[in-house]
Amino acid sequence: MGRSVSPGDRRERGRAWAELLRIPALFTVPGDALAGAAATTAPPSSRTLLAIGSSLCLYEAGMALNDWADREEDAAERPHRPLPSGRVRPSAALTAACALTVSGLALAARAGRPALTVAAPLAATVWAYDLALKHTPAGPAAMAAARALDLLLGAAATAGRTREALPSAGLLATHTLTVTAVSRHETRGGSARTPLAALAATALLTGLLPRLIRRPAGGPPGPDRPAQPVTDALGSALGAVYAATAARPYFHAALNPSPPLTQRAVGGGIRATIPLQAALAARSGAGVTALLVAALAPAAGRFARKVSVT
Repeated sequence: MGRSVSPGDRRERGRAWAELLRIPALFTVPGDALAGAAATTAPPSSRTLLAIGSSLCLYEAGMALNDWADREEDAAERPHRPLPSGRVRPSAALTAACALTVSGLALAARAGRPALTVAAPLAATVWAYDLALKHTPAGPAAMAAARALDLLLGAAATAGRTREALPSAGLLATHTLTVTAVSRHETRGGSARTPLAALAATALLTGLLPRLIRRPAGGPPGPDRPAQPVTDALGSALGAVYAATAARPYFHAALNPSPPLTQRAVGGGIRATIPLQAALAARSGAGVTALLVAALAPAAGRFARKVSVT
């Protein structure tokens, strides 16, 4: 007879997988598709939900593949991570990455050909980043491209087109580029220029939000698209929350670029993704969608106190 698994063992195994998949960061994913859908004139539908499911699968595939690809580096620098500590087998992480990728592409196919046309290069970008590009100068750009494609996936699934969502995708990609650039120093620290550049980029993005992201003309009336002054005010408020969430840890890391403060800067940048997505949705006129996205932030914060987001 096989050895029975105690509740304590199951909890420890669950915690190991939660660390591997970086569950708190998962709350930053639905807002990509929702912001992309908001940028079009089409109302959210079941295809939008399929796009969110596809995004979640592909994001978590990237998380599992990331640790599988970095298992030797983590053994030297972060031996507490699930793979080097032995709490998750490398083969299990790789299997999970493959299964999640297939699931993500299948969900995108259910959402329609336009969605699959975006999801396929998104999946390829995720795998290319983790296996080849992460430690090269192209790494931050690849991560930024993945986030932009994720937002465009929501637009493609909802409306069958992506053109209106391109400005939102560009702003989200720029934010992701800065966070990824800062993350390259999180284990060693030592660079004040990168968090300073991220701080400047955050200020620039906050200023560009009202200029580049505008309510689509001819959008259908409905509860998700209240009067423009309301959504503009909501967008301004959420933009301020975005700036405050990202800027403070960047500033601290610029003053003292130690590994702990750099890691906090990365975490702050990741958490700031949610109010940025919400601000993009609000500026696009989707007030209810913006509030739903913003509501993910408290849950992400609670999980981040239990499981590291970086």
